Amino acid sequence: MSAGAAGPRGGAQPIIVIAGPTATGKTAVAVELAHKLNTEIISSDSMQVYRHLTIGTAKPTPEELRGVVCHLVDHVPPDRQYSLGDFVEEADALITAIRGKGRVPVVYGGTGMYLKGLLHGIFGGVTRDEAVRAELAREADERGLDAMHAELMRSDPAATHIMPNDRQRILRALEVLRVTGVPITALQTQHNGPARHANRMFVLRLPREELNARIDARVDAMVAHGLLDEVRAYLAEGHSRANPAVRALGYGELIAHVEGELPLEEALDAMKRKTRQYSKRQMTWFRSVRGAVWVDVSGRSAEDVAREVLGGMGGGSER
Repeated sequence: MSAGAAGPRGGAQPIIVIAGPTATGKTAVAVELAHKLNTEIISSDSMQVYRHLTIGTAKPTPEELRGVVCHLVDHVPPDRQYSLGDFVEEADALITAIRGKGRVPVVYGGTGMYLKGLLHGIFGGVTRDEAVRAELAREADERGLDAMHAELMRSDPAATHIMPNDRQRILRALEVLRVTGVPITALQTQHNGPARHANRMFVLRLPREELNARIDARVDAMVAHGLLDEVRAYLAEGHSRANPAVRALGYGELIAHVEGELPLEEALDAMKRKTRQYSKRQMTWFRSVRGAVWVDVSGRSAEDVAREVLGGMGGGSER
């Protein structure tokens, strides 16, 4: 199967998108597909894109990649604000480059905002105002981020994907609301037209109890593999606890533990709880994707799932 091969409607072969909540094995399936198709993979994870903080964001190791070229992981410094626009621009270029080699791009990850932007575009119009942005920053410093997040939830209850500690996205959503008078989630839903890239999306899923158990076990494994040492090294190198990279689930609590502000058990419990909550929000988002193929992965190997994905590439319609 090559990028230049005829797709279901005679066009270019659709890209393959492997999506789903955290801890469902998306990376392993993407790697298997890359080996079977002799291709490269593109991460759509908004936290793995940052350098450092590798263990807690579950970046694939060289052993897990098994020689597969993986793009947009460890890509930018932790203090850079990597935006949705940055991702779409770079992922577009990578898809073009991979197709130019006669290969099928494989995009994998669980950041719904990134996937939606890549496949359907970013809402346009005038949504930015430097004066409003400066005012919101001043308010956040004076009122606190919790108050700003509460204001956002009152104004845009659908913005459940924006975490209470995510200053950049909270202020951005409030900026859009104040500039346009329309909630950011309402603007985002306007982009459900024809896809920018012909694609097949496969959403991996597990029973809730099994997924929760896998999340808890993964956090414990991260600690066993040196997660706390990673946090200590990050701080020792002089990186700020306010960097965008620290938005990754659990790092705020782990930094608080390392700095003596929180017992380890409480920090890990919070990391597990927030990750479970995040996985629920991911599932809610993926249920709204029309035309996605759901793949049960309980008790199955990544190779077996990859074979099912390839078997499903010939059916359905391009989105």
